[in-house]
Amino acid sequence: MTTAPESSNILDLFKLGGKTALVTGAAQGIGFEIARALGEAGASVIIADMNPAVGEAAARSIGATFEPLDVTDADAVRALAAKLDALDILVNNAGIVRNVPSEDISDQDWNVVMSVNVTGLFWCCREFGRKMLAAGRGSIVSTASMSGLISNHPQPQSGYNASKAAVIQLTRSLAGEWAARGVRVNSVAPGYTATPMTILGLETPEWKETWLKETPMGRLAQPREIAPAVVYLASDASSFVTGHTLVVDGGYTVW
Repeated sequence: MTTAPESSNILDLFKLGGKTALVTGAAQGIGFEIARALGEAGASVIIADMNPAVGEAAARSIGATFEPLDVTDADAVRALAAKLDALDILVNNAGIVRNVPSEDISDQDWNVVMSVNVTGLFWCCREFGRKMLAAGRGSIVSTASMSGLISNHPQPQSGYNASKAAVIQLTRSLAGEWAARGVRVNSVAPGYTATPMTILGLETPEWKETWLKETPMGRLAQPREIAPAVVYLASDASSFVTGHTLVVDGGYTVW
């Protein structure tokens, strides 16, 4: 069972000193900014990514450590969990998209999206979550997407949308199972964010026009703007929050 934090200073509740956090898919983009923000809040950060060259450089740049990890490899996830002490914070950020019309998507493209975005995420929750449960403490935050709440257009991405909806439901399910045992599970749902994946999409004029027009704030988020939501959910500032998906989308889902 979790307990209420003792500090009466609101700013202290956001501090992560003495805590260890692991962020998957953190070599660049949103994941890197999350890792940097957790470190700035005082956590010891581990960047886990399947790209060693980029991941090691990213880790060095923010004083983090690096661990190679393919989240779709259950044995690799199991081995890393066994190697590390119980984490205080796990951020499941690794994710991919395939923008292919549903009638044309290949078995391989469908399976790889589900394998990374859902199955790999669950492997991490399961293996690292076991050690959190044994320790009686922990916060898991997953990167979902507004695409798990709405159906994006004009780009085709039914697999991605379905995978992110699964992340949101998995968040709720694990939160309900693990709350009484000291582990909170939440997710963030970013809107269109200036990552390499999204910037590539802006090269299609129809996509760019629609994305910006239908975002009330009229712009993309910067990856740095998603990170504070994760710090909040990882910290004692959200000590009574579990099973929640925090939407950070510039207002996109209000329409």
